[in-house]
Amino acid sequence: MNLLPRPRDGRHRTIVRLGHPVLRQRAEEVASSRFGTRFLRDLERDLLRTMFEDGGVGLAAPQIAVPLRVFAYYVPGEGGQDEVEPRVVVNPVLRLEGEAEVAGWEGCLSIPGLRGLVPRHPSLELSGFDVDGRELSLRAQGFHARVIQHETDHLDGIVFLDRMRNLTSLAFEEEWEQFASDRHLPVEA
Repeated sequence: MNLLPRPRDGRHRTIVRLGHPVLRQRAEEVASSRFGTRFLRDLERDLLRTMFEDGGVGLAAPQIAVPLRVFAYYVPGEGGQDEVEPRVVVNPVLRLEGEAEVAGWEGCLSIPGLRGLVPRHPSLELSGFDVDGRELSLRAQGFHARVIQHETDHLDGIVFLDRMRNLTSLAFEEEWEQFASDRHLPVEA
């Protein structure tokens, strides 16, 4: 089994912010000839290191100005949920389950300092590949499914602001931490 690199492996990359054109374009599929290459393995390490060092739970290649259908994610074990080990997915395909009615708080490393309530599907099936071309297939629910949907959106040029149905929940993180629970809104997603 291919163990993912420790976060200190790879190099830290600059995360592009909203306004950079790569965030609004559909990323390209990774050609099968690139699986197992140094390029893809380096991208894996760079995504993971950058994600961890910048305090994220997900990071898509377009967020570091690489317009390819690749993302990294990690789901910490909290609130009775099991931890999901760091993973990098190449050419993901989602089969969404249920209606996009479950609202949860989201932020984004490419839109620093803001959070908002975003409706997402409660569960999904993900298929894709690892960087060596081995098939991946899994089911995800709750926050795990939310993170995968958020990162896959980046591959299609979509940011969480586009998914918000109502911008009245949009808040700066400091104010969100101070006031969100006072408004009886979910504080954690």
